[in-house]
Amino acid sequence: LPQLSHCLFLVNYSNVVGHRGPPSPSPIEAMASSSRAMSSLRAAQLVPKAPRAANAGRRTITTTSRQSFRTVAARPRVAAVPQVRTAARQFRRDYADVAPKKPGKVRKTFRWAWRLTYLSALGLVAYVGYVVYDDRHPEEQVELDPSKKTLVILGTGWGSVSLLKKLDTENYNVVVISPRNYFLFTPLLPSCTTGTIEHRSIMEPIRAILRHKKAPVKFYEAEASSVDPDRKVVKILDTSEIKGSMSETEVAYDMLVVGVGAENATFGIPGVRENSCFLKEIGDAQAIRKKIMDCVETAAFKDQSAEDVSRLMHMVVVGGGPTGVEFAGELQDFFEEDIKRLVPEIADRFKVTLIEALPNVLPSFSKQLIEYTEKTFKEEKIDILTKTMVKNVTDTHVQAEATGPDGKKQTLTIPYGLLVWATGNAVRPIVRDLISKIPAQKDSRRGLAVNEYLVVQGTRDIWAIGDCAVAGYAPTAQVAAQEGSFLARLFNNMARTETVEARVQELSKDLNLKPGNAAEVAKEIEAHERQLRRIKDIKPFHYSHQGSMAYIGSEKAVADVSWWNGNIASGGSMTYLFWRSAYLSMCFSTRNRLLVVNDWLKSKVFGRDISRE
Repeated sequence: LPQLSHCLFLVNYSNVVGHRGPPSPSPIEAMASSSRAMSSLRAAQLVPKAPRAANAGRRTITTTSRQSFRTVAARPRVAAVPQVRTAARQFRRDYADVAPKKPGKVRKTFRWAWRLTYLSALGLVAYVGYVVYDDRHPEEQVELDPSKKTLVILGTGWGSVSLLKKLDTENYNVVVISPRNYFLFTPLLPSCTTGTIEHRSIMEPIRAILRHKKAPVKFYEAEASSVDPDRKVVKILDTSEIKGSMSETEVAYDMLVVGVGAENATFGIPGVRENSCFLKEIGDAQAIRKKIMDCVETAAFKDQSAEDVSRLMHMVVVGGGPTGVEFAGELQDFFEEDIKRLVPEIADRFKVTLIEALPNVLPSFSKQLIEYTEKTFKEEKIDILTKTMVKNVTDTHVQAEATGPDGKKQTLTIPYGLLVWATGNAVRPIVRDLISKIPAQKDSRRGLAVNEYLVVQGTRDIWAIGDCAVAGYAPTAQVAAQEGSFLARLFNNMARTETVEARVQELSKDLNLKPGNAAEVAKEIEAHERQLRRIKDIKPFHYSHQGSMAYIGSEKAVADVSWWNGNIASGGSMTYLFWRSAYLSMCFSTRNRLLVVNDWLKSKVFGRDISRE
């Protein structure tokens, strides 16, 4: 190596001084030459060296000898390639023969969990896509048969929509009459007042529901003003802003279902209807939302007095049932999570007061859930005034009478900015008018009295369901929905009964005209009579209580769920997840479910919208 280095130095020196040899290689060529030299050196190390000749002399290295040196040094690489490839093949063969290491249980579990999650997500997407496509592309409906009976349904609430959902419309000519052309999912209505859910997300157009029935159903957006049981007609009025030449007419019926619900009861207390907000319809929720922001912006007005700020930021809720409790919880969340962040200068003045005439809130729930709700409200700084009755309402104050633990009564004057009245039901004018026309209903004060088959007492072809019917059950959406489903089964059986009876009469005529087939005809008649007995064996309506739920704020809820012969009482954050999933599953359509989930995510990520509409 020292001799080789010395020779290379002499050659380079001679080129620099005056010998005109070949030009110096570029940097890229030098790098390539170095790579080839290194590879040649590694290949040469794999070849066994030949013994040197004893008389080998020194060689003078010139430019020509350098080229020959590269050639001689690179030659062993050709001989080494097969050996390298053989070694690589042997390594791969040995590596392939080694048994792979078995994955552990944890790895297997995660692998299968991922596969199941992936497949479940694909299945969910496919199902939602199919449902959406089916909703957008309904099947063709059959033609109306004028010979069939006309069934008129008043209202588009829980009872009426449950009836329409399960009714076979091919058996009747169905007519629906209601002043609103949509179904409203009322359990989530308190969430609309604060912007947690947009009002369109819990509305389902009634025409979209009717379009998916087998036979067409007529719908009239009108107010039913009166019913004539003798003539079997319903008088309807067009109460919309835009009217045509015909805005009042009559609709004849063979069968009538009254499901118009109830209106808000004020119990004759002065000032309630003029100064408070109700919570039954979409318009009520929108009015409450506007008034909340009106109170906030007025309280934040420049140089507003401290007394007015305290009054404006005091929200009073009358009614300790599920609606009042849920609204109070939603209102507290709205201020804690959004108003305090955006309007901090008035945050410490906000206050919610819940007034209830009974000894405790949520009277239909178990005792432990009542105590849990009152404890949670205390933590949220929501004042509860039980055994307190409102006596008078002005535009700025509520006058109430409270009964203390010792039985003494005390008069309270409560200033407020917003008053929400969430208690009591009253009879609607059309129900009151119908009661006056039926002698058997003269003693009824709370609605239309019905029998065990929901037939209005004193009539043969009028049924009543929901809050307008007095059947001995609480006026809840759950009761109305079960009553509507019962009527659908009843009407379907009645239509089948008429069909089978007509067939029996036809066979009886054939039996007299064609005595030759008497045995076969008699056998068929007997089979139809057995079928008639089964169809006519309809049990009376029986309400099955599935449980009660209520949201109480701070992402907590309470639930009394029926289980076998008892109830399961639960409260807390996990119950809140159950409350959400239960209401989500109860939404009428896939469209409603997707919109509600989107609203929940939107309000959680971005907060509620405090813009005034």
